[in-house]
Amino acid sequence: MASSEAAPAPAASAATHKGCTKDCCANDAPGCSMSETNSFKAADTVIDLAPTMKEKPNPSNLVFGTVFTDHMLTIEWTCSGGWQKPHIRPFQNLSLHPASSSLHYAVELFEGLKAYRGPDNNIRLFRPLLNMERMLKSAQRACLPSFEKEELLECIRKLVEIDKEWVPYSDSDSLYVRPTFIGTEPSLGVKKPSKALLYVILCPVGPYFSTGSFNPVSLWADPTYIRAWKGGTGDCKMGGNYGASLYAQYEAMERGCQQVLWLYGEDHQITEVGTMNLFLYWINENGEEELATPPLDGVILPGVTRQSIIELCQKWGEFKVSERYLTMADLLTALREERVKEMFGSGTACVVCPVGRILYQEENLHIPTMDNGPKLATRILKQLTDIQYGRVPSDWTNMV
Repeated sequence: MASSEAAPAPAASAATHKGCTKDCCANDAPGCSMSETNSFKAADTVIDLAPTMKEKPNPSNLVFGTVFTDHMLTIEWTCSGGWQKPHIRPFQNLSLHPASSSLHYAVELFEGLKAYRGPDNNIRLFRPLLNMERMLKSAQRACLPSFEKEELLECIRKLVEIDKEWVPYSDSDSLYVRPTFIGTEPSLGVKKPSKALLYVILCPVGPYFSTGSFNPVSLWADPTYIRAWKGGTGDCKMGGNYGASLYAQYEAMERGCQQVLWLYGEDHQITEVGTMNLFLYWINENGEEELATPPLDGVILPGVTRQSIIELCQKWGEFKVSERYLTMADLLTALREERVKEMFGSGTACVVCPVGRILYQEENLHIPTMDNGPKLATRILKQLTDIQYGRVPSDWTNMV
């Protein structure tokens, strides 16, 4: 049945507003795409410092995403006026129109990256341009305006520099950076927004999982629920992908598992684990030592940590590294034939997280990740964190 809130057809002679790349803007069809040449500029940033600073949390009991820094970045956009100047201001609540499109139609997206304090006391961001590129892709899919990724990165650098004392003095904790982009169209109707808000908030974080930073997780694999599908938005970092996963996540917990192993298709393809990309280190069906991960076919989120692991292991050249389809049947056969070495998830929040058990079709499958060391997962974690914290020089980091 057709939606009663369908967008009206655009006027035949649409006027072009500032910031539009084509004649698609009209009063009855607002929200044109915007070319990068009309992006906001970091050099124009207005800085309004907080009059008082909050007390820093105890680093020994940091809980992910619960404590936020003194400042935030906000950048407003309108179809008629384009991007406004970036504004670093005291951390505060947002004021949104009750009809905002982000609230009604999930016209929104976000990113996640981290700032790390090294032993030299310098602060580094890990491959942040990859996050900016992914954010641009998500913005295009959500019909939100474009921007220059280098300009946003420089705005983020300014924000982290202002709140640098919030970056933990630790070789295991970090400052989580959360860029968010929402449609603030103040009217109902499924259409491109005529107003949008890009903002960035920061929070110091410790280990993502309550079990610790490198303890194995248990997974529930069931085809009843699907995280993403081809032609959908699974390859974009949109909040709707995560909100829709909550029901399955809590069912997994009721079954004694910590995360969901998302399956896809009639052959039960393995896709992602919880909010992470997935890797299988095994002896494949051809007798080759292989690190395999599902391909980027529109169902998988192109994780920055995922890409880094692939490139790192390819550089080592010690075993085959593949982006290939994996099914539960493949895994069952490999487990039966004792060809599985390790399985682990990867992501910005956790970096690397080993898998120890999978509940599939009412059977508990023991994954021998921890039985084997886990040598590869441990090695990857050390290599990546050494780079992130500046213990090893690398062009994968950007100084703040």
